[in-house]
Amino acid sequence: MEKTAIFAGGCFWCMVKPFDEQPGINKVVSGYTGGHVKNPTYEQVCSHTTGHTEAVEIHYDPEVVSYADLVEVYWRQTDPTDAMGQFQDRGDSYRPVIFVQNEEERQIAEASKKKLAESERFKEPIVTQIEDAKPFYPAEDYHQDFYKKNPLRYQMEEMGGREKFIKDQWK
Repeated sequence: MEKTAIFAGGCFWCMVKPFDEQPGINKVVSGYTGGHVKNPTYEQVCSHTTGHTEAVEIHYDPEVVSYADLVEVYWRQTDPTDAMGQFQDRGDSYRPVIFVQNEEERQIAEASKKKLAESERFKEPIVTQIEDAKPFYPAEDYHQDFYKKNPLRYQMEEMGGREKFIKDQWK
């Protein structure tokens, strides 16, 4: 039976490919969550008035990949020490958040965050939030599978600091 997981880690374009390439992933949807406006548009979210964060909804087969595995993939895509954006993308709509849908997910996410903090991999504190999931709204079609549709623009986005950071931190 398929399950879903929701993660925010900056620009949703950059969060799709790392999950999409994992075994057991059925699809990855770019969208918005955490805010107070129903069915927000990209322009509304960019205005920083909706409370929404760009996020991805991962549809996965728990027989193949576990939620704990997905959380580990998540950590390797973000700077967990930056609370108000990721790399060149700044503001609350780009903040790093693990949106949990039940107590089991919360326990897994909290334990993983604690383990990462205790590893001392990062000099700064781990500030990624773990919050209850709210309704997830898929983004407009042109945002879906962006890395496949617009490989050059996607590559430029990755080169905005994310790619180097990941290589430096997760050698």
